[in-house]
Amino acid sequence: MPPSGDAQETRRRLVEAAYREFAAHGIAGARVDRVAASAGVNKALIYFHFGNKEGLFTAVFEQIVNQTLAEAPMDAANLPEYAARLFDAGQTHPDALRLATWHRLERAADHPPLRAVLDANQSKIDAIAKAQAAGQVTTRYTAAEILALVLTLANMWSVMTPEMHLAAPKDPATRRALVISAVATLVQP
Repeated sequence: MPPSGDAQETRRRLVEAAYREFAAHGIAGARVDRVAASAGVNKALIYFHFGNKEGLFTAVFEQIVNQTLAEAPMDAANLPEYAARLFDAGQTHPDALRLATWHRLERAADHPPLRAVLDANQSKIDAIAKAQAAGQVTTRYTAAEILALVLTLANMWSVMTPEMHLAAPKDPATRRALVISAVATLVQP
């Protein structure tokens, strides 16, 4: 039986509050009592809806994956523009990049990959492979390598240390243009 409207609203508020909590404190530092207080609900509802803090984080991370897929659809024949859309999504939602970093630091080594991420990446790899077969994308690298490189280039500014930022352009438009240029050079057949 699907959840009632009230249950769906409670779940939405919990995910929204957890998004902020996990972005600020990571998985280990996040506290379910703060999430519940921020959402204006009893802490027991977190366990009812998500099982535990890990289940809540999974729901938050799946939301980020779905949001990114919607805001930055991939066109394997135009990977530079795809990278630009990813860059734009990171500029619009910097907390999503923080959450991805927390996931990589605290969860990736000890947990199986999320199905939503695996499915999204596999469809992108398949699309890149088709573009390679059509001569639209280089074959110097595998489709999986190209995807990894495009994702890294699109988000590279978010992982730079302050010292590295000293040499980087400050203007987001210049950074975006560099991402497009780098990906265009990378994937040129």
